[in-house]
Amino acid sequence: MAKHVICLLALWLFSSLALAVGAPRVITLAPHLTELAFAAGITPVAVSAWSDYPPEAKSLEQVANWQGIKLERILALKPDLVLAWRGGSPQRQIDQLRALGVEVIWLDPNSVDSIVAALHQLAAWSPAPQQAHRAAEDLAARFAALRQRYANPTHRRVFLQFGQQPLFTAARATLQNQLLTLCGGENIFAASAAPWPQVSREQVLARHPDMIVIPGDSHAAAQIGRFWQPQLSVPVVAIPEDWLSRPGPRSVLAAEKLCQALQPDKH
Repeated sequence: MAKHVICLLALWLFSSLALAVGAPRVITLAPHLTELAFAAGITPVAVSAWSDYPPEAKSLEQVANWQGIKLERILALKPDLVLAWRGGSPQRQIDQLRALGVEVIWLDPNSVDSIVAALHQLAAWSPAPQQAHRAAEDLAARFAALRQRYANPTHRRVFLQFGQQPLFTAARATLQNQLLTLCGGENIFAASAAPWPQVSREQVLARHPDMIVIPGDSHAAAQIGRFWQPQLSVPVVAIPEDWLSRPGPRSVLAAEKLCQALQPDKH
C-alpha cells in the first residue's frame, strides 16, 4: 500500500513540473458538474461518464463512472482543480487526491440559489470569469422572472415520480421540490423525512394527486399513465430527464416547462 502511494506521489510531482502556463486544468466527476463548468467558461480536460451536454463534452476523456474514478489517469492529466459531488464521488479516492496535493472542490447544489452560487464560485477557475458571473446572473434573473410571473398560481397536488418499480419521489429538501413549488405545485410527499423516499402505490393513491411529473419523454409519460390505470387517471407531465435530474444551469428549462404545464391559463 505504501509503495503504491509513493508511486502515485511521484507521478503527481512529475506531472506538476510539466504543468503548462495557461487556463486552469479542470476535471469534472459528474455530468451536472460538467454542465456547470462549461456554463462558467471552463472546458474540462476530462469528465465523467454520461457527460453529454453541451455536445462538445461528448468528445472529452472520461475518468469517472458509477464504479469510481481513475486515480492514476487523473494525476497524469495534471489537474489544477477537480470538481466532485458527495452524491457520487468516492470519498476515499477523493481523500487520496487531496493527500497528493490536488485541489478538490465539492459542489452539491440542491437549490436554485446554490446553482447560482456555484457558477459565481467557478469564476475563480475560469479563463473567462465574467462569463461565469454573467451565467450566474442570467440564471438568477430567469428564475426571478418565473417567480414574478407565477406569484399567484393555481395550486395543484403533484406526485413527483422517479422510477417505477420501486417508486421513488423527491421531498421538500430537494431542488426538484423547489422547482415544483415555484410553479404552484404542491408536492404530496413534501413532508417526508428522507429527501428521496421510496413510496408505495397505495401511498400515492391515498394522497389523490391531480398530476404526475416524471423525468423523461412523451413515450415514458404514456407508459406511466398506463401503470396507474385504472385507479388513477390524471395528466402525466414529462420533463426532459437531464433538465429535471441534474442540478445545473438547465434546471431553469425544467422550471419553465413545469410552469407551463401547471399554469396553462397564464400563457
